[in-house]
Amino acid sequence: MNPLLEETDYISSNHQQLQSLKVFEVFYYLLNMSKKQSKYGGSSSDPKQKHTICMVSDFFYPNMGGVEMHIWCLGQCLIQRGHKVIVVTHCYEGRQGIRYMTNGLKVYYLPLMVFHDQVIFPTLYAFFPLFRNILIREQITIVHGHQSISSLTNECILYARTMGYRTCYTDHSLFGFADIASININKALTATLSDIDHVICVSHTCRENLSLRAAIHPSMVSAIPNAVDCTKFIPDPSKRYPTNTINIVLLSRLVYRKGIDLLVKVIPLVCSKVNNVHFIIGGDGPKKLLLEEMREQYSLHDRIELLGAVPHHKVRDVLVRAHIFLNCSLTEAFCIALLEAASCGLFVVSTKAVSYTHLRAHETGRNL
Repeated sequence: MNPLLEETDYISSNHQQLQSLKVFEVFYYLLNMSKKQSKYGGSSSDPKQKHTICMVSDFFYPNMGGVEMHIWCLGQCLIQRGHKVIVVTHCYEGRQGIRYMTNGLKVYYLPLMVFHDQVIFPTLYAFFPLFRNILIREQITIVHGHQSISSLTNECILYARTMGYRTCYTDHSLFGFADIASININKALTATLSDIDHVICVSHTCRENLSLRAAIHPSMVSAIPNAVDCTKFIPDPSKRYPTNTINIVLLSRLVYRKGIDLLVKVIPLVCSKVNNVHFIIGGDGPKKLLLEEMREQYSLHDRIELLGAVPHHKVRDVLVRAHIFLNCSLTEAFCIALLEAASCGLFVVSTKAVSYTHLRAHETGRNL
């Protein structure tokens, strides 16, 4: 099968989510266009003008995650409104050059060296000529970067402002102030966002966190929460499997920030106290080995199910198998998986991550 057609078929399965996922972000995105003339991309003073928008991030398809789905869904919404959208990211194994996705979304997979966790090695200004060529060729009017740990995002925002383009940035994560990694990221972000036109955060906690980390005035930052299409996540108790057990599901990237080290300690304790509990764990990452070792050490092969990476269009099929959704994240700006689980009728058990206090159950008015 043609891999491009296979890719399009896969992405099309989520097409109906677009109306509810990012309408508010798109609306705000277009209303905040400034009246300043861009040297290369033309004027963006007319709010009804059709724009050509360049999304930039190290994280995009075929890698799967919240940022990747956010970029794709936002791009599809903008295309539906008549704008042109391109995505600039680094190359992945077997995926280089230019690819076209659903509705003509154009993706540049560029020959940049990955340094760690899908983030490219900083190039300083070595990437500037190629990025400038893309902006001029595509007649870009707005550059929109995603995720603070993305070297590609930070560099391209600086390049775009150097050329006089209007820039927007969306932050998806929370970071601290004391550890070495956070200090370095915060310092880089302070420089990157010093001349930004506007910043979007996915929760109010994320907005407060970013304003402090990057020394940005709060008036420059807006909180636009993520959302899910509840018609795609409908409860179905008949799908629960295995039967006669209490099924607990966890879907996330298997990395330290998602609390996998905590999960490895919790599962044996729960299994020792509850005889009919069954864990369903979906996701992939460097911490998967810890789960496999724990399952082997405590002989829990029949009670722990490791699914590996789960495509987004199959997430609902996994969720409806369970009674309880477990989230162990140490920090979380906005957990979309939590909303998806609640929409599927699952009880939600989560660590007390700060931003979850903004999520409220409609029926009871209580915090999730």
